[in-house]
Amino acid sequence: MDTQRLVLFFVFAFSILMLWDAWQKTQHPPEVKPAQQSQSGIPAPAATAPAAVHPPAVPQSKPGDVPAVTVPSSAVPAPAAPVAGAQALPRERIRTRTDTLAVEIDSLGGDIVYVELLNHRDTLDQNKNFVLLGPEHQYFAQSGLIGTGLPNHRTPYKVVEKEAALAPGKDSLEIKLEAAGPEGSKVTKVITFHRGSYVIDVRHHIANGGPGPIAAHAYYQITRDGKSPAGETAMLQTYTGGAVYTDQEKFLKVAFGDIDKNKAAYPKTADNGWIALLQQYFVAAILPPEKTQREFYTRRLAENFYAAGVILPLPSIAPGASAQSSVRMFVGPQDQDLLQAVAPGLDLVVDYGWLTVIAAPLFWLLQLFHNWTGNWGLAIILLTVVIKGIFFPLSAASYRSMAKMKLVTPRLTKLREQYGDDRMKMNQAMMDLYKQEKINPLGGCLPIVVQIPVFIALYWALLASVELRHAPFYLWIHDLSAADPYYVLPALMMASMVLQTRMNPTPPDPVQAKVMMIMPFVFGVMFFFFPSGLVLYWLVNNILSIAQQWQITRMIEGERAVSAARR
Repeated sequence: MDTQRLVLFFVFAFSILMLWDAWQKTQHPPEVKPAQQSQSGIPAPAATAPAAVHPPAVPQSKPGDVPAVTVPSSAVPAPAAPVAGAQALPRERIRTRTDTLAVEIDSLGGDIVYVELLNHRDTLDQNKNFVLLGPEHQYFAQSGLIGTGLPNHRTPYKVVEKEAALAPGKDSLEIKLEAAGPEGSKVTKVITFHRGSYVIDVRHHIANGGPGPIAAHAYYQITRDGKSPAGETAMLQTYTGGAVYTDQEKFLKVAFGDIDKNKAAYPKTADNGWIALLQQYFVAAILPPEKTQREFYTRRLAENFYAAGVILPLPSIAPGASAQSSVRMFVGPQDQDLLQAVAPGLDLVVDYGWLTVIAAPLFWLLQLFHNWTGNWGLAIILLTVVIKGIFFPLSAASYRSMAKMKLVTPRLTKLREQYGDDRMKMNQAMMDLYKQEKINPLGGCLPIVVQIPVFIALYWALLASVELRHAPFYLWIHDLSAADPYYVLPALMMASMVLQTRMNPTPPDPVQAKVMMIMPFVFGVMFFFFPSGLVLYWLVNNILSIAQQWQITRMIEGERAVSAARR
């Protein structure tokens, strides 16, 4: 096998590897050994809720006892029945705003039904803010209590305290809602927002005003349809689905398709960890307190509609006593610095795939250069220069080999003509020629092989890093994470690849020569759909390679001329 065939092999292998990598990332998330499915029976949203039933009472516990986490299916809460003689509570939308979020809360259940991220623009219309939670994907944050007569996310609440906006000088604001519990008990739901934060605190406070103890569990869940976010293409698909993290099993994806097939595998109970729904660049996560028993669950609520949540136990509440349950939620961008500060392992939602070991340091270096230059495009150029410098010895050896190959190409063509169809003799003669001229026929392929993992790692780093979303470069490039709108960079990259091909030795085989001339155009068309930041990296890499190859070829030719003159 000669050098040109090896180059072709690696080119096609690279294309297949890219497609396989994208398919693996979206279709086959990691799995763990199956565990027993939850019997939580959390109620479905109102649109798909079953008819009201009257379940048996939850067994009562002694005061101070903490109930088991797993909730029996007989304790499924029905929608709250109206109190005889009482007026129906009016349904209300509570709108509030901080410096990072614009939020709407529905008084029916106290659900968070709309979250707009004020510091992030919409994917398709950058004149608008990005909406993460909202009706477009039925993306809601719901919570409630499990226990006889306790309110759930289909129970009407009364709004007792609300603030329209975070006041100057204040670090937080609260929305308070109240609902009646069993036999004179009262439940208060408090939703707290913080300045400069995407964390939302949700707390249930139960005051037992009845004659007997109350046994209860609290649940918190996020619902969403299974559709990909706007702006995704078949060429650039990313993961949309669930994820669970625990200290023991670490980060595990829970694909919507596995939930449909009842094959979702993840730890069901733990005293640490979180559950989340992910999409490109953004995450909604439920973060229970550490060292608190919890049960994770996922459910298919309807066709292409899912829930992911957690159940927390409460201690038995004696008459006249009270108890509360609370979680934090993170609803915002997958900014690694923010995520690391919020909860252990939350930064793992920024998923670089199977080449994380390469992608993570690449992005760290990219951030360092961005801090120096203030421009992500310049940071990519500097990163390219650094990577090129690291691979310089390999590249130099490669270009030396190709320069020598170019000089002996006429002799290789003569050998093909001399031996005709006798491939064994022809290959032996070619190997003798390589040995005589000290040419390594594999030398031109090694840099390509080594750089393939780097390229794929950078590809996923650009797709997964929200920091590069809508990051401008110069002139017409307003978003380095999106394709070049005018295809200028791919066209320039295609031209650079054509120039590189012409600088390389022409294969003696006419078919191979034609294939080598076509490949730049095939790759160029593929790059039309890649993020412009990635195309920028490849273009700069090609320019540096052309300069290096030209210089080395000139040196080799000069050495040959001097050697010939001495003879």
